[in-house]
Amino acid sequence: METREDELLEGGKKLPLMEEFYTLQGEGFHMGRAAYFIRVGGCDVGCSWCDSKESWNAKLFPPVSVEQVVSNAASHPAKTVVVTGGEPSMYPMDFLTQSLQREGIKTMVETSGAYPLSGSWDWICLSPKKYIPPRKEIYQRANELKVIIQHPGDLEWAERNAALVSISCQLFLQPEWSKSGEIMEVLTQYVMDNPRWRISLQSHKYMRIP
Repeated sequence: METREDELLEGGKKLPLMEEFYTLQGEGFHMGRAAYFIRVGGCDVGCSWCDSKESWNAKLFPPVSVEQVVSNAASHPAKTVVVTGGEPSMYPMDFLTQSLQREGIKTMVETSGAYPLSGSWDWICLSPKKYIPPRKEIYQRANELKVIIQHPGDLEWAERNAALVSISCQLFLQPEWSKSGEIMEVLTQYVMDNPRWRISLQSHKYMRIP
């Protein structure tokens, strides 16, 4: 009898792959660097402004062999993989990350922290969402905190999260794309007043790349 999505797709040896592609990282600390992106289907965090809502239903994406995904990633010049979603922490990530690292590939993930995060990661970008706040244990593991700002009131949420990460964690405020014109002046002033923060922009949208 099948159990919980075939024991989460054979213990992580398969993943509901929405898409994979080689491009430049568009956001945050590693903005502008080449990386291979692996977008996993499945998310129930439910952000109204999510720009990849088509990723929410994992059943739309047939399971793909992780070994094949690793082979695809290894064929590109930049030995860095960014796992995103959806919400990657919904699936076991140990097999994927260990397989990538055996190929000499750095492993990076973007997660809301809504679920326990498995896997061996060289870089963890925590992007907390109010709808389902992060689990407490993820904060001290985060290398980067990236908070999406839709209106000025979100800055309080950003500071609440920043108080929980390590002192070495990089802090970013990112304007929600559809509100960027309205909120940018506020964010600019906020970072000048609070210089431990930096601005993250969705530069890939300006460059018109994936």
